[in-house]
This record gives sequence, C-alpha cells and structure tokens, in this order.
Amino acid sequence: MTDSVLIIPQLRDRLRDYRPLQDRVDAAVLIPVTDEYVPHIILTRRASHMNSHAGEVAFPGGKRDSSDASIIATALRESREEIGLPEDRVEVIGELDSFVSKIGLRVQPIIGMVEPGQLLVPNPEEIESIFRVPVEYFLTEKVSYTHRFRFMGQDVTVPSFNYGDYVIWGLTAFMIVDLMKRAYDHNIEFEWPALVVNALEKK
Repeated sequence: MTDSVLIIPQLRDRLRDYRPLQDRVDAAVLIPVTDEYVPHIILTRRASHMNSHAGEVAFPGGKRDSSDASIIATALRESREEIGLPEDRVEVIGELDSFVSKIGLRVQPIIGMVEPGQLLVPNPEEIESIFRVPVEYFLTEKVSYTHRFRFMGQDVTVPSFNYGDYVIWGLTAFMIVDLMKRAYDHNIEFEWPALVVNALEKK
C-alpha cells in the first residue's frame, strides 16, 4: 500500500508522462483530487429527477459542446456548472484512457488537483449532493462485484464500492479502479468483459 504522504507525488509522477489513446470522445468527466496530506476524491450523487443515471454516484462531467476548445475544457466547464468549481481553481495533471458508457458514449476522464478548502455548491437541477472519499479507501477497501447492468444486450458485472450511504459503481467505479491500478499498481482483480473490450475497440 502506498504511504499517505506519497499519494499525491506518485499520482503526479505516474500521470505526467502518460498519454491516453487518442480516439474520438463524446464526453468528459473530471476526477477531482484534493491536494492535501490525506487526499480525497470528490464525487457527486445525481439528482433523482434526472432522465438518465438518476440517483447514481458520478464524477462531474457531461457531453462535449461545440464551443469547448478541448475535451479538457468540457470537463472543466461541466464541473463549474454542476458543482460550482471554477476552471481556474483546477490544476489538470493528466488523463486516463476513455471508457464507453452503457448508452454508447465514449467518456474521457480528466484528473485535476483541487485545494482542500475549495467551496463547492451542487446545482440542484443536476446534483443532489457532493461528497469526498479518501484515496486510501480505494487502495484498502475490498471491491464488491454484486452490481450488474445491461450492455449490448448482455448482463455485465461491474465493480462497486460501498462508502457510507453511497454506492459507487458502474463507469465511475471502472474509472477509479483504472486510476488506482495506473497510479499505484493496486492489485484489484478485475478485467473488463470481452464484449466491453470489443465495443471499445470498435468505437
């Protein structure tokens, strides 16, 4: 397990030179990490009245807009709109490979450092609540495999984490698992099902 004091330096070091596959992407999310001795990942719970992913845990983000200068700009704009995080208060330190959502969107995760005391306000039209989870939690907590969803007509088992009243699963959990493996060599035993891998390759 990575020492707490090394979590941020190692994250920066591992992402500094990593270049994700350059594919067409439809949307982006920001994975905000607080820059402090015990760093936390900031997540949201989507509002229950949303048409899609209602009540689910997610990172701030959304579809790319024609006015966005880049996919990073998409992630930053959506974070400002959803949780009130100003673009100039985020230090982007890297990206992960994109993921295909269950509705077929290719989503790019952007990693950004945020000051721990940054005021965040959920947009009630989209977000029910904002919460933080210690990075170390994902390095020590056992992953559950009890959640499933339909993908291309088949049932797919996905990783999930239970944190208080929140269940972190689906695409959000996939991204967290990928980040923990890439940044910290975390031995999370999980592989994407072949049908998901094939869908990614065809996108």
